[in-house]
Formats: sequence, structure tokens, C-alpha cells
Amino acid sequence: MRDNWVKQLRKVVNKKEYEMKSKKLKMSFDPHTIEHLGVKMYSVLPNAIAELIANAYDAEAKVVNVVLKEDEGEKSISVIDDGVGMTFQEINNNFLRIGRKRRKEDNGMSPNGIRKVTGRKGLGKLAFFGIGDTINIETKKDGKCVKFTLKWDDLINSKTPEYEPHFDISDCAREETGTMIELKDLKRKSAFDKQGLAISLSKLFNFFDESFKVYISYNGDDELQIDDKLKYNNLDKQIEWIFPENRDISNDYLNNKHVSGLIMATEKPLKPGLRGVTLFAHGRLVNAPEFFGVGESSHGYSYFTGWLNVDFVDELEEDVISTDRQSLNWDLPITIELRDNLQSLLRSIEKDWREKRKIEKRKRVSSRVNINVGDWYNKLPDAIQPKVESIVNSVIEDSEFSDKKQSEVVGILHGLIPEYPYYHWRHLHQNVQDASQTDYEKKDFYRAFEETIKRYISEVRKKSGSVNSSDSGMMGEVFGKGKVLKVASRYKKTDGSTFTPSTIENIEEGQKFLSMGILSGARNPVAHEEIIQLKDSKLFTEKDCLDVLSLLSHLFRRLDDAENKND
Repeated sequence: MRDNWVKQLRKVVNKKEYEMKSKKLKMSFDPHTIEHLGVKMYSVLPNAIAELIANAYDAEAKVVNVVLKEDEGEKSISVIDDGVGMTFQEINNNFLRIGRKRRKEDNGMSPNGIRKVTGRKGLGKLAFFGIGDTINIETKKDGKCVKFTLKWDDLINSKTPEYEPHFDISDCAREETGTMIELKDLKRKSAFDKQGLAISLSKLFNFFDESFKVYISYNGDDELQIDDKLKYNNLDKQIEWIFPENRDISNDYLNNKHVSGLIMATEKPLKPGLRGVTLFAHGRLVNAPEFFGVGESSHGYSYFTGWLNVDFVDELEEDVISTDRQSLNWDLPITIELRDNLQSLLRSIEKDWREKRKIEKRKRVSSRVNINVGDWYNKLPDAIQPKVESIVNSVIEDSEFSDKKQSEVVGILHGLIPEYPYYHWRHLHQNVQDASQTDYEKKDFYRAFEETIKRYISEVRKKSGSVNSSDSGMMGEVFGKGKVLKVASRYKKTDGSTFTPSTIENIEEGQKFLSMGILSGARNPVAHEEIIQLKDSKLFTEKDCLDVLSLLSHLFRRLDDAENKND
């Protein structure tokens, strides 16, 4: 009985050993295809590593570690994940099979149906040959650890369309899963840039979250997490538009296609490589940053960057994504329609940006120079306001001046053309400003004049003590040669001598006739005629009102200097 059992056991063992010996890993290929797709397409380091990260994502990994090593000129890159791993059969049927249409065979889902897979063409596995000549792979699943090596020289020099890499199978704990891919004999000679590589990788994906984390390290130093924040880490963001939540930039077509994302404008123009909107589908880049045929010549677009999720393009029956994932095929009806609507979206954003940027910059300048720019505009004459606003907009919106320089220029302009410039230009008397300011702010210049002339009459009565009921009569009674108020008697020449009597007389008489003339030629018409008629006929215009305010300012100053001969 025991002997029979032993014989049977030996037969099973011998059979297993035979099967193991007869097992082969096979890669079927055309060497020229491998050379073209592997070396030429994935020669850029971030793009090649991105394919390995995407494989880990499709394998339901939660954590991926990109390990960079450099020792005495020897470099290697390892991508290690905790995904589901691969059995020997899965390596043969799936991993080593070039051009496998995974979407059709697996319904486009990861092994346990957790994720929508990103792979489509079955060519990403060639990425490692773009940067390394020797590839060591170790994968664990179902209690087995399979190790094998792919060598570029052996593969490309193969005399047959099949490549059989060396492999080893060993036991491991059943709960151990995951895959490690080590790239050696690297083609690149320059030193690794961990930070730069991390930023580049962050721009190729949009699916980093708590369920999928990627870290990168160099020679055992502190790990750096690669996440979405790195894309725009050092940008001086000014304005953001979240689509589709922002209703100011709504687009029905994109809404119906469930397009979402974030577009931002920066304080200063971006470098060319940072400008443009990136398109992602199911978390992977499908179109490098661009403006889709609009805005390239516009100064404003040099401030824009961001991303949009266009998952629907990856779900189309026809494959519209280029093999290197840098561009969509923009010559198809579906993508042409997408591009047209992206253009429309960007135009809406650019328009909104100009308005918001103007307001934001105006606030900053206003704060710096302590000027309310909007209020300043409102207190300028109609003929001047648009010209001043145009100058300020050129300084704030269209120039590349710093905030400090912008504020300096606006401050100088405000000094030259302040609120109510007619007051300041002509240095009007304080009584004129006090009496007319309220109506002047309302741009009611006729009433501004009426209130000022009332103030002048009142001040003349007060200083002269006149009880003459006639305003014009009072002016003739208190001003002039030998009258109550002497407006010129206190003035002397620079050498201390007096002016001639005729000069003094002319000044005194002038005060009388100018005062009476304002009453007759200005106050009376304004008081007795409809303002609209005076204005439309141009018999007595708003400009005339302002001119008379200047004359009243002169008369007020004479009145300030007047001496009452009865005192």
C-alpha cells in the first residue's frame, strides 16, 4: 500500500517537473515593430514611466513606488506596485502579447471590476525598451512568484518571430501580490531629477487620490508623493474657473458630454511649455496642452493653463487617441465638434478673465495709492472720463508693469486729473466748492452755479452790512470807487510803493461791474428760463456754468481781501 502511494506521488512530482521544464514564456513580435513602437515612441523618460504607472493602475494597485537608483554611474529605475499581480499564464496570454485588445477581452475593466482600465492598444508594455535595454520583472499571485528578464539585444536580434525570455518560478505567501519592473542598462546618461520627473509625471495623469497613490524616491531618500497639486505647484494663480460649476462659462455640448475640469489664469504670462489646456480621459493624458486653434495670437491666452476631463473620447468605438497619447485625431466629425466647443469655452473664459482681471487689478492699485478708481471715474466730466479710463486700463490690463509701477503711473495720472478736475485745475475758492459740490457730483452744473451765486450774495451782504433788497443794487452800492468795500487798497508793489490811483480804481470798479454782470448775464437767465432750453440752444451751457464758477472764485478772493471802510 505504502509503496503504491510513493509510486503515485513520484509520478505526480515527475509530471509537475516535466510540465515545469516544458513551460515557456513567449513574446511574439516583429523586431522592426518593437524597435519603432518601443524605442522611438517612448524615448522620453516621463512618458515611459507613465506607461508602467498606468499598468499598475489597471492592475488595481493602491500604492506605486518609483525608485530611482544611481551608483558609480550605474542607473536603474524600478516601478513597484501592490496590484493583483500576474500568474504564469497571464504573463504569457496578456503581458507578453503585443497589441492585445484588452477593452474587448475584459470588457474594459480591471481584474476585479474595480476600475475602468486605461490601456487600450496593448503597446504600452513596450515603454521600457524606450529607456532601458534590460528589464527585470517580478510578479506575485496565487502563491507563486514569477521572475523573468527581457533583453533588448536578444529580442531585436532574434531570428524567429518569438522571443523566449529566461524565467524562474518560486513559491510565496498566497496573500502576497503585486509587480516589480526594474529597468537597467539605461540609455540616458544625465543624472536623475526627482523633483522634475515627479512634476512631469503629475502632468500625465489625473487620477491620483486616496485609492491610488504614487511615490518617487532617489537613492533611498525621502519619498515625494506625485499628485495633482504638482501640476501647478509654483504658479501664481489669479483666477480659477471650475467647469461645469461656473455658470459664466457654461457650454451645453460639453455639459451633455460630462466634461469637467479646472482652468486658471496666472498673475504673469506663463512660459510657452506651461500654457494651454490639457485633456484627460479616465485619468490619463490624451491631448497635450493647447488652445485648440483659438487664442494663440492673443496676449491673454499666455496666462491660461488647466485641464479638462473628456472621458467620452476614450469610450468611442473608433480609437481617436494617438498611440503616444499626445493628441486626439482632430479630423473626425466627433472631435471637430469637440474642438469647436472647446474654442467657444475658451473664448468665454478669456472674456470673463479680462473683466475679472481688470476689477482685481483695479482693487490692488486702488489699495496701494488709496484711490477708489471707480469713484474717481464717476467724478470726472463726461468728455474726460472715457479717456482717463482708457489710459488706466492700458496700464492695469495690457501692460506688464509690476503692481508698484502700475500704482505709480495711476497715482501720477490722478494727480494731474483728480476728481472734479475743474475745481482743481482752476484752484477754485473754497466757498465755491462748498456751495456747489453736492450738485456738481450729480452733474447738475446749473444748480451748482445757482447755489454758488446765492452764497456770494450772502457773503457780500454779511461783509458789507448792506440792507439793499436788490441784489444788483447792492453790488453797485458796496463795490466801486469810494464805496463801502475796498477790495484793492491793501496791495503794494514789490518795492513797497502803492499802485497808481487809476489802477486801484479799475480794480474796485471791476469788482462792481463783474458782480452785477454775473447777476444780469448769468443768474437771471438761469433763474427765469427753462434749463433745457438754455442747454439745448447753447445760449447758456454747462460749460458756461463752469466758467462762471471760475469767475465767482475770483470774486470770492477779492471779497476775502476787502476792507470795510466803516470798520
